[in-house]
Amino acid sequence: MNDIMSKSEDGEKIKESIKKLLKKRNAILLAHNYEPPEIQDIADLCGDSLELSIKASQTDADVIVFCGVHFMAETASILCPDKTILLPAADAGCPMADMITAEGLINKRKEVPDTVVISYVNTSASVKAESDVCCTSANVIQVANSVPSEKPILMTPDKNLAQYTLSRTNRDIRYWDGYCPIHNNLTVEQVKKVKKAHPGAPFLAHPECPPEILALADEIKSTSGILAYAAQSNNKEFIIGTEVGILHPLKKANPEKTFIPADPGMICPDMKKIGLPHIQLALENMAPEVRVPEEIRIRAKAAVERMLTVPRT
Repeated sequence: MNDIMSKSEDGEKIKESIKKLLKKRNAILLAHNYEPPEIQDIADLCGDSLELSIKASQTDADVIVFCGVHFMAETASILCPDKTILLPAADAGCPMADMITAEGLINKRKEVPDTVVISYVNTSASVKAESDVCCTSANVIQVANSVPSEKPILMTPDKNLAQYTLSRTNRDIRYWDGYCPIHNNLTVEQVKKVKKAHPGAPFLAHPECPPEILALADEIKSTSGILAYAAQSNNKEFIIGTEVGILHPLKKANPEKTFIPADPGMICPDMKKIGLPHIQLALENMAPEVRVPEEIRIRAKAAVERMLTVPRT
């Protein structure tokens, strides 16, 4: 019991220290929806990666502490070149983002020179720089439909997001053979098992899931879409097909509703690398810093900005 109290007291001390350091550095703390609850609870802003970067660019903060993974901190650097971007765990990466490189994309473009490249925001800045336009899981259909109809499309790096887009559009879409291991490993058997145990609970799946999983879904939504749907729905119970970190904001926003993970094993190790002590150290040392080189940043920003001009429906 004393150990538990001691850890709790230490946690509170660290939180107080973080608050003081944030004020001292004129910093803002951002947390992705998949981050641990204790990180989300002290963040100034929570949300998906692009949403957070856009909001951060509109603040007068000098420093952004991004609790997420490397490509997210890079996106913040792309949109906020005048700010210092700190990623508290330098080794927090993304297996899917690592499945494509700028060199690989350049070589692929030579094979299909007349193709419009749409890259998911879950990519490195160097890959964004070699792309025509970016997309998110929330706006991918609109982005694909914004491409001139006579142009074929190459989507990178997520084959599942691309197949979802292909199923919802009449576009000629080719795709990179990448995927998110956390979503891609969700099985039909597991989903059916949970659906059987919770009849009547709508199954909300993220479009990074494979086609056979999306075929079982009642709704296919991005993380922000899942949060919005749960808040507006009259249902009291939901099966959630994405990384389990989102269960925390769902429960927090809807305490009277129940959220069941499609698979409790849908845990992204990289999203759990940042702890409160990492944030404290990052603010004390002003490191690790993520800064995108200007020649890459300018081209990557152009791909992001083209996406932002696409009308939402």
